[in-house]
Amino acid sequence: MSLFSSGLWDLYIAVVALVSIVACAVFLRSQSIRKASGAVPTTGHVWDEDLAEYNNPLPRWWSWLFYLTVVFALAYLVLYPGLGSWQGVLGWSQVGQYEREQAAAAKRYGPLYEKFAGMDVLALSKTPAALAVGEKLFLNNCAQCHASDGGGSRGFPNLTDRDWLWGGEPEAIRTTIAEGRTGAMPPFGALGEQTVKDLAHYVLSLSGRPYDGIRRARAEPLFKSTCAACHGAEGKGNPALGAPNLTDKTWLHGSAEPAIIETISRGRTSQMPAHKGLLDEAKIHLLTAYVLSLSRPPAP
Repeated sequence: MSLFSSGLWDLYIAVVALVSIVACAVFLRSQSIRKASGAVPTTGHVWDEDLAEYNNPLPRWWSWLFYLTVVFALAYLVLYPGLGSWQGVLGWSQVGQYEREQAAAAKRYGPLYEKFAGMDVLALSKTPAALAVGEKLFLNNCAQCHASDGGGSRGFPNLTDRDWLWGGEPEAIRTTIAEGRTGAMPPFGALGEQTVKDLAHYVLSLSGRPYDGIRRARAEPLFKSTCAACHGAEGKGNPALGAPNLTDKTWLHGSAEPAIIETISRGRTSQMPAHKGLLDEAKIHLLTAYVLSLSRPPAP
């Protein structure tokens, strides 16, 4: 690893970049100074019997355009990063530009969020003006996974119901948004195909779906000694661990027997990224209220 972090790579990149640009200029010069003496030879390319390509020098205006690109490239490498660790005379960087743009946006739009920062989340979840702003935050940061209406999809939770893996109270939602969550279901394929299928039928029985009674009976002791550690003895889940409730009709990865068998045998890992590095506290506060409102629609 130290080989790739050595300062020699900076030198290597700088030398390759400069030599390439200078080589282009030298090659262009060599192609521009030759004078035709007598009959101009052809390159040997002939089309339609008599249409030949003559070996003439490039037009002057065309050559000067190429020279300008060489000068531009050298000037660019002086002003901006491009030669290894050289930061450029202007000191520009993508991170610096991003931070300046973020600061400008915060100065311009900050008051819009700050006026809601002191309000209670429950009150915000019923305030149309706050929800209008929260919806835009949701569409920009959350809709990619949870869909524009919050309905989610396979593997991504539905935020419009009242089924919460990590809890649906305002503080739990805020923590989920700010800190992120990692849910892990360990694989149990080592138990064997038939044992996994038995467990799948026990899980089916918990939610009232059709199941094989014999398989359920065989799997019950194993479920209570192994699976109950996360899902509880009755299979109702544990929000502290993000373990889903197996007794309801909400299925994150599918409720059919093959989907349940796959979950048990291969396990599942779900990642909710932390947004505290992308959104400030005022925006997270407002987004918490919007997510809360999705599962608590106003009374008709």
